[in-house]
Amino acid sequence: MKILFICNQGENRSRTAKELFSKRYNTKSAGLFALIKENRVSKYVLDWADLILVMEEFQRSHLAEHFPEQYLKKKILVMDIPDIYRYNQPELIELLRKKLKALKKSF
Repeated sequence: MKILFICNQGENRSRTAKELFSKRYNTKSAGLFALIKENRVSKYVLDWADLILVMEEFQRSHLAEHFPEQYLKKKILVMDIPDIYRYNQPELIELLRKKLKALKKSF
């Protein structure tokens, strides 16, 4: 399964998730507002994914507004992880594991 993790910049939450789950799934991460273009959410990376996991509800709304075609075709779930964590922060890793385990029932 190909999972795309999305957060604001693609530097902390989604990048940590991508690396954390890369042994179990084919993973990528992206940011809605990433400064580096290659890290930014794009039609290509959305098309690539079987499942899209966003960190916050507004990110799902952003995808619906800016990528309506992909939004309608993809399963997009919200992890409900606020933007208060640093890359690979132990509390973030624990929360990501817990949230993914709870969301597994949905995919």
